[in-house]
Amino acid sequence: MSYSNYDVIDNGTTSSMELSRSFFANVYKYMFFALAISGGLAYYASTSLTFLSMMFNESGLSGLGYLTIFSPILVVPGIQLLANKMSFAGILFLYILYSVLIGLSLSFIFLIYTSSSIALTFFVTAGAFGSMALLGYFTKTDLSKMGSLLYMVFIGMFIAGMVNFFMESETMSYVISFCGLFVFTGLTAWEMQRMKSYAGNPSLSGEDRKKQELLGGLSLYILFINLFMSILRFVGDR
Repeated sequence: MSYSNYDVIDNGTTSSMELSRSFFANVYKYMFFALAISGGLAYYASTSLTFLSMMFNESGLSGLGYLTIFSPILVVPGIQLLANKMSFAGILFLYILYSVLIGLSLSFIFLIYTSSSIALTFFVTAGAFGSMALLGYFTKTDLSKMGSLLYMVFIGMFIAGMVNFFMESETMSYVISFCGLFVFTGLTAWEMQRMKSYAGNPSLSGEDRKKQELLGGLSLYILFINLFMSILRFVGDR
């Protein structure tokens, strides 16, 4: 009788399937935890006159407003660079900080789009995201080359988005959002397949496993938020 990779550990009491289920349960726990923080804080901040008065001045966004929008960009590279050096508690703190900053920056969408269209977009995003996550988990096709290509496109989109933030081109905004529909759904499938490749590995344990679960939650959270914003650009009512 033969076993595939990671099927049985030590005395045969823990299988790779059980490890994988536990891994993804924790990944989604962290992802939904961050979504709850960001969503709740975004709605609360959008209704706070004190917060809005700090974000805007007579000429538009204030300095604090710009800082609120761009500060999340600095946190994710910090987490990725320091993941091996920091403790799990330290990474978790940065993860929560990131979800708070994203929540504050997302508060602006409530000033542009109706609450009903934001809610509808969330459910549409959840459906698309869930479908691609299942595809990535169960497909036998190697998605590694597709993932590398999509990340290159994502970098180009990110740079274009930064430029367009100041250019305020409506056409470029639609083009970036349209590309995002394909890029973020594709990356969701790729990320799920990538995590599946080591989720059931018995050599990944203890603190290292907890870190990877948290980083996996971070990756899926980022993809969900970006896919949500891309879809909102097309279906959101103002």
